[in-house]
Amino acid sequence: MNQNSVENRAQIVYFSHGGGPLPILGDPGHKAMVDFMTRLPSRLHRPEAILVISAHWEESSATLLGAQEPAMFYDYYGFPDKAYEITYPAPGSPEYADRIAGLLGKNKVPNRIDPQRGFDHGLFIPLKLMYPQADIPCLQLSLVRGLDPAAHIALGKALRGLMKENVLVIGSGFSFHNMRAFSWAGPSTPDPANDGFQDWLIETCTGPIPQSEREQRLIEWEKAPSARYCHPREEHLLPLHVCLGMADKRAELIFDDQILGKRSVAFSW
Repeated sequence: MNQNSVENRAQIVYFSHGGGPLPILGDPGHKAMVDFMTRLPSRLHRPEAILVISAHWEESSATLLGAQEPAMFYDYYGFPDKAYEITYPAPGSPEYADRIAGLLGKNKVPNRIDPQRGFDHGLFIPLKLMYPQADIPCLQLSLVRGLDPAAHIALGKALRGLMKENVLVIGSGFSFHNMRAFSWAGPSTPDPANDGFQDWLIETCTGPIPQSEREQRLIEWEKAPSARYCHPREEHLLPLHVCLGMADKRAELIFDDQILGKRSVAFSW
């Protein structure tokens, strides 16, 4: 990392990455998301590396993608053939994986590096929209099995040593992820339960409250309105915990719109 850059600071974003490959395949239910993703780089300074915490990777300990030239990992099924022809040939960065592993170890977070795994769609779908040239080194960091919210906030805190580096950290999840409730075909309909949880997330992440309270609210996220309706399983929420733990401050709301007929939000720090 260039320690002399005037843009020598990390940028952190949590967003909803959409349904499988549908954003790339022209699905109308993703129009707002695609518009947001394609515009997002204009809000950011160009990073020297991108670290993605993907909802689609869970390991027994925090695991970093360490391949020099990561393959494509099509972790979805039942889509047209062209969904399996999507490519995102960005380079990896084994050196940066080593750097982050050392940082996690210093903070007593068990970790390892996987030199074989490829990019899953939590990375290649949004980044193909954001940085289609695929010319920025990318790597992924897994969630930790058990999905303990406090452990994922702690994982974010262990990454704070990156705050003075020109890295873009992306929590790639979905602020609403009830697969049975999405409007896969057809218009959205009012959903007060969805709204209640999204409003709670906005208040928690952007409101004028102490950071300790912000973290405690996310640790106890199941107490939020309609929490388990919006997240029957929490893997798409926990990248937010990592981002908030790393940022250590209130977020800015940068997206609040419909994806697959359900209201979803995105934050930046």
